[in-house]
Amino acid sequence: MASIDKIISDVKILGQVSSAVRNKILTEDAVCFLTLLHRTFNPTRKQLLSRRNARQGEIDRGILPDFLPETRHIREDDTWKGACPAPGLVDRRVEITGPTDRKMVVNALNSEVWTYMADFEDSSAPTWENMINGQVNLYDAIRRQIDFRQGDRWYRLRSETPGGRPLPTLICRTRGWHMEEKHFLVDGEPISASLFDFGLYFFHNAQELVDRDRGPYFYLPKIESHLEARLWNDVFNLSQDYIGMCRGTIRATVLIETILAAFEMDEIIFELRDHSSGLNCGRWDYIFSVIKKFRQHSDYVLPDRKHVTMTVPFMDAYVRLLIKTCHRRGVHAMGGMAAQIPIKGDMSANEAAMASVKADKLREVRAGHDGTWVAHPALAKIASDVFNEHMPTPNQLHRRREDVNVTPADLLNMNVPGQVTEEGIRRNIVIGLGYMEAWLRGVGCVPIFNLMEDAATAEVSRSQLWQWCRHGVRTAEGRKVDPTYLHQLMDQETDRLCSKAESGHRFQLAARYFGSQITGGDYADFLTTLLYNEITTVGSPKWSSRL
Repeated sequence: MASIDKIISDVKILGQVSSAVRNKILTEDAVCFLTLLHRTFNPTRKQLLSRRNARQGEIDRGILPDFLPETRHIREDDTWKGACPAPGLVDRRVEITGPTDRKMVVNALNSEVWTYMADFEDSSAPTWENMINGQVNLYDAIRRQIDFRQGDRWYRLRSETPGGRPLPTLICRTRGWHMEEKHFLVDGEPISASLFDFGLYFFHNAQELVDRDRGPYFYLPKIESHLEARLWNDVFNLSQDYIGMCRGTIRATVLIETILAAFEMDEIIFELRDHSSGLNCGRWDYIFSVIKKFRQHSDYVLPDRKHVTMTVPFMDAYVRLLIKTCHRRGVHAMGGMAAQIPIKGDMSANEAAMASVKADKLREVRAGHDGTWVAHPALAKIASDVFNEHMPTPNQLHRRREDVNVTPADLLNMNVPGQVTEEGIRRNIVIGLGYMEAWLRGVGCVPIFNLMEDAATAEVSRSQLWQWCRHGVRTAEGRKVDPTYLHQLMDQETDRLCSKAESGHRFQLAARYFGSQITGGDYADFLTTLLYNEITTVGSPKWSSRL
């Protein structure tokens, strides 16, 4: 086995590393573990990303998704199950989500919810500072040493929730397989952001969590196939073996937020069997994925975003299949995000927004979901009240939904009533610009139009504009959507946003990037990868030799 000196000599850390971070997070042992993960799994990760590109080419040529014939035996076998719910994951009726900044972590863990998904992904802008400080904050929160003062206010963790329950169970969402952490090089290449986020959190906290009657629990985003879930399972097995932890201690919930993953739900659970804690309906990314994957086909053009609800055919089929699949395999089927936030100063608008949250959560619990997401603590009571009334048990795993029969045609049924309007175009432009501008400043979620927008909703906005322009859609007002028209509207909205913004804003830079992505030509795989170089702070190596 190579010495620590030798391993560290092949690692370069290009971001700022304080002595506190070095001693707590980027320790020599943790760096060695990250290096092992990279060398063992990065080649497979890159192969799977190439496979994504090949599959996109097939879809562009008209080869549509279908249930895989080679894994039919897995789908038809009723004998296998996922893992039993782990400690702290039996009841997940309301989960709050948000970034890993210190204030958010304290507020989330003090909320009247059952779990907290600490997010390194869509609600975080991956600056080096955000990613490293997020690790510090979770490390401290797990050990109940996160209390801090901001101005004249103290932020302290309670010993229990206001309802008398233990503090919410912590679940960590890593970045997706497509992302890299460019501030951490192994053998001259960036480490996978997924492995970086997972590795640091697991290495430092897994045993501590078990000692506190919880465990290392994760949400896995952007998966497109069961082979990508298999890679995660291999990572889990090696990691548990490495620290001497029993296999199956890790649990992972997979976000089904790509159209291709929807055709492989059974297989994804199967690959993660001993580590599976269920699937989640990642609604906004799912809509983004549908537009993205079928963007070359005019039959898949969708109307204004407000019309693409959870009750339209392709979304309803996706929900019903997910619940049936999860419950058949004995794992949780989690509902999606309520993105609304309280509206101050407008009582009627706030009442309407909260009513829509209640209606959405009622739809979910009646469909058979075992829990749901909220983005704001004020929504927790609404969601809790609905689930408490209609789900008196800790979950609904007993609801098998054997009445459900979803076909490939159902999952691809784009019969969505509604039109494209200039208002819808402008809203997409404002959401795209507003989110990208905040992201470029290092902020990963931002309130726009009284909704908490993150990378997923920005992607829907970008992709819809691209789709409408590509296929020359006519608006309800009779105007053909073309590059000239879109740039005219974008210039108007950019000027308006700039006139209201504080000094130091980055709307002009956001507009330059956004404008390159909406006219039916260039299409970056993800906005986050398109913008990533703008928020990297690469400096001189910090670990070319021992510090």
